[in-house]
Amino acid sequence: MDKKTARGFHMPHVFVILLIIMLFVVLLSYIIPSGSYERITESGTGMTVIDPDTFQYVENETPIAFMDFFEAVYNGFVNGATIMGTLFISSGMIYLLEISGAFGAGIHVILERTKGKEFSVVCIFYTIFVIFGVLGYGEAAYPFYPLAVTIGFALGYDRMVGTGLAIVGSTVGFTSGLMNTFTTGVAQQIVGLPLFSGIGFRAVGLAVFYLIGLTGLYTYCRKIKKDPSLSLVSAEYMGQKKEDRMENMEDMTPRRVLGLLVFLGIIITQGYGCIRLGWSFPQIGAIYVIMGILLAVIFQIGPSKACQLFCQGAVRVFPAVFAVGLAQSVVVLMNQACIMDTIVHGMSALLENKSAILALLIIFVFVTLFNFLVVSGSGKAVIVMPILQPLGKILHINQQVLVLTYQYGDGITNSFWPGSSLVQLAMCGVDYGAWIKFCWKIYLSFIVSAFLLVMVAYGIGYGPF
Repeated sequence: MDKKTARGFHMPHVFVILLIIMLFVVLLSYIIPSGSYERITESGTGMTVIDPDTFQYVENETPIAFMDFFEAVYNGFVNGATIMGTLFISSGMIYLLEISGAFGAGIHVILERTKGKEFSVVCIFYTIFVIFGVLGYGEAAYPFYPLAVTIGFALGYDRMVGTGLAIVGSTVGFTSGLMNTFTTGVAQQIVGLPLFSGIGFRAVGLAVFYLIGLTGLYTYCRKIKKDPSLSLVSAEYMGQKKEDRMENMEDMTPRRVLGLLVFLGIIITQGYGCIRLGWSFPQIGAIYVIMGILLAVIFQIGPSKACQLFCQGAVRVFPAVFAVGLAQSVVVLMNQACIMDTIVHGMSALLENKSAILALLIIFVFVTLFNFLVVSGSGKAVIVMPILQPLGKILHINQQVLVLTYQYGDGITNSFWPGSSLVQLAMCGVDYGAWIKFCWKIYLSFIVSAFLLVMVAYGIGYGPF
């Protein structure tokens, strides 16, 4: 090993980074005074939101003590149990299809029909992940990330291409907010707008973000094809052999076709259930259990063998699932510190007597930075939007513009700040430092374009309907 390389900086493990963020929250708890708004339940929506006129500084009766820091890890796991359980179940069941050779055969068919047009396949799967994001899949799309990496390998690209098409695609769709219940839907409900109103302008935003993300992917794909040493995972990429990329590329059979159709049916059912039926993680986990049973029957896998394969598939996502628990531990500490309301109150005071454009810029930056500490889009909405609603009226800013500003500030950095991106990267086996090198230009372009879109929306009077 080269001594210079050995002494160089290496990005810490995902768990270490999340523990550092937890320590950062503890430090903030001794710097920022505790404060609280009263919570009320809206009669129309049944949502619990803050009353913006009731802020007061309070004495925190449960400051973060030595043992609280370590107990937060356990409590974070309890809070994240629904997400963690769904990831284990879906990943284990998807592995049954993967081990059957159905994915490999499907990819083989695609490669045979797109020889010399590898990037067109990247575009197809990028678009699929954009659609996942539009539907608000969020964590529900995580089990498909390793599949995207496999597709990148099969196309002759590196691990980062598969990671990029999955994460950037999901980010584009989620940020656009076309049918995203977790950000646009919740925020619009809080400020009294019709659900998913103003979809036309958000579709324009989707097109802008889509092109930016696709351009970034194309630039990187072209670069590493021309010179593999420029890959951000060059050691692995240059060691790949063509035979490795074609591993498990078996022929398509009627059983594999049927297995893939079952998988497609599950994806469609999941999308319909989440959008139309209000499904959440328990229902998603349930349909993957059904899928596993059907796959075991189709591929004639005995019950005991199916259970063994399920465990092998579930174990593969253990680092990502553990990271979900640690990310929730950050939220546990934030709540115990009682500083979230204080931060929001400080932002509202900063907005007073500001011009509309400057206020929108402050809101956008605030939500983007606040996303570092509070990942949940719906969680931030119930804290922030009740404050923004009256401020918007004072500053003569349409509520639709405020919702747009909020959703852009929330969505873009979900896969940039370590709190949530580390979980996604763990699913793909990519280092955070390499990811930042890959995505920073794309995400900077997203951020600049997003605020320009907000300014245009304000300028044209992007209204409530």
